Amino acid sequence: MAAKNSTQPSIRIVIADDHAVLRESLAALLSTQAEFHVEGLASNGQEALAQVQQHRPDVLVLDLFMPGSDGFEVLRTLDRAGNRVAAVVLTGSESELDYAQVVKLGGRGLVLKSDGPERLFGAIRTVANGELAFSDELAQQVLTTMSAETKGPTNALARLSERERQIAYYVARGMKNKDIGQELKISENTVKRHLQSIFTKTGARDRLELAVLALSEISKAA
Repeated sequence: MAAKNSTQPSIRIVIADDHAVLRESLAALLSTQAEFHVEGLASNGQEALAQVQQHRPDVLVLDLFMPGSDGFEVLRTLDRAGNRVAAVVLTGSESELDYAQVVKLGGRGLVLKSDGPERLFGAIRTVANGELAFSDELAQQVLTTMSAETKGPTNALARLSERERQIAYYVARGMKNKDIGQELKISENTVKRHLQSIFTKTGARDRLELAVLALSEISKAA
């Protein structure tokens, strides 16, 4: 097990998975990373919600299909309660509809159980930093599915300024705040302020919903 480095920001984690061996193995695996601290383990949805309430973790690593209350219901409950824990869904599902539902319910990242440990480590660090963690392939699948389903207004970006529209389109291309700032020659904090205005004006809850709106606008203009 790696030695804990007190100078690194600590990321507090709760793991929810109904398979005991996988749950314990995940805890041991995550504990090899210096800044990861596993605070609680849960075997079903109800336990997951209780652990989140008790420990207030930074990240919830969540299996989708568990007995009783599944991962979808956990995300739905957390969303309704306004709980800001960043959820990384760890799943064996190959359903694009499942992936899209994860996003709609506020999941911040999605990792397939067939992916390697580094992908999970990276996703946890990414969502703890306030970003979304979807592989390029998964993100494109989700965007395609959600764009086909979107029932939003026909011109959702109409209220945005020209600079805000630029930022929305860069988000749709998967660019992070730092990269957007460099492209537009503005600070990362300025990008964040623009994004807050964009979210308010469009009603998008996060970057992925904003990307769906922006891609929808682009496709209509084509």
